Amino acid sequence: MRVVLSALGIAIGIAAMVAVVGISSSSRAELDRMLDDLGTNLLSASPGTDLFGAQAALPTEAVSMVRRIGPVESSTSTGAVDVRAYRSDRIPAAESGGIGVRAADLDLLDTVGATVAQGTWLTEASSRFPAVVLGKVAAERLGIGHPDPRVLVQVGGVPCVVVGILDAVPLAPELDSSVLAGRQFAAQQLGWDGHPTRVYARAAPAQVDAVRSVLGATANPAAPNEVDVSRPSDALAAQEATDAAFTGLLLGLGGVALLVGGIGVANTMVISVLERRAEIGLRRSLGATRGHIRRQFLVESLVLSTLGGIGGVVLGWLITAGYATTQGWDVAVPVLVVVAGVGLTVLTGAVAGILPAVRAARLSPTEALTG
Repeated sequence: MRVVLSALGIAIGIAAMVAVVGISSSSRAELDRMLDDLGTNLLSASPGTDLFGAQAALPTEAVSMVRRIGPVESSTSTGAVDVRAYRSDRIPAAESGGIGVRAADLDLLDTVGATVAQGTWLTEASSRFPAVVLGKVAAERLGIGHPDPRVLVQVGGVPCVVVGILDAVPLAPELDSSVLAGRQFAAQQLGWDGHPTRVYARAAPAQVDAVRSVLGATANPAAPNEVDVSRPSDALAAQEATDAAFTGLLLGLGGVALLVGGIGVANTMVISVLERRAEIGLRRSLGATRGHIRRQFLVESLVLSTLGGIGGVVLGWLITAGYATTQGWDVAVPVLVVVAGVGLTVLTGAVAGILPAVRAARLSPTEALTG
């Protein structure tokens, strides 16, 4: 039982390290795949503040001006509407849940890389009438699981039919918690002033930096300093850097667990030497040399640690696979981590077994047999 518990200590340390690296690698692989699918060439421009600290505004022609930039492949926009969306007209205004309303261009989905989970997107016809599309989070907050012509939401006091629900939009998370309406309907019945509050532009991949440098001045030539330009994929890259730092912390904790396991192995081997003095003395009296005794205990320590390491690698891989499966990710455990995990256990076993092995080899046959 003592040997099993010592091997378990090694296994827990290695499992923690493999699982941390495996989950982190799987997460980064999923993020890289998502960025490859969505592209890193999306830029956005939004109004900042003027010299007096007041909220600035983009001109109504911002999208058409941005489209004139040579490397821009497509451009679209949304405009915040000064109303809120409710599940019914009986809900107090203070309980809106922060569900905002945006007027959306019809080509919004193609530019930002969004997809419709259920229902349909706005069309030339539906954008003129009280029809809306919900972001993923907005649908959850409103308690609407699927589009239904019999289910209405109150948008600025106007009953609207939900025609579609979007999937999550990683590069435009502001859309997830929004109710999206057609421009014409928003202008005629919701009081939208026609000014976009966020302009999205897809640039040629090789010209992203060049487009970024002129996007503000193009979107608002009269006051380029009042435009905030960002690259949405940078936020995902920052998230990856944060995850990497957190992974380093968890690896340190796994290393501590491995150290504790190594101390457990050393303790087991020291006690083993004390309990097996008679065996050592008998072997010495039958002709075993000190080198034989030293190798015997060192091999036992290595085998004990290696078995714990292999068990830890398997356990860590299973944890990674289980977590990645629940998240819908591909399992990505680097081979180097597996090799390093087993290698660390061998090293730990060697270090933990040296002192007990030397101590056992120093026992004389007479002392061992009479002790």
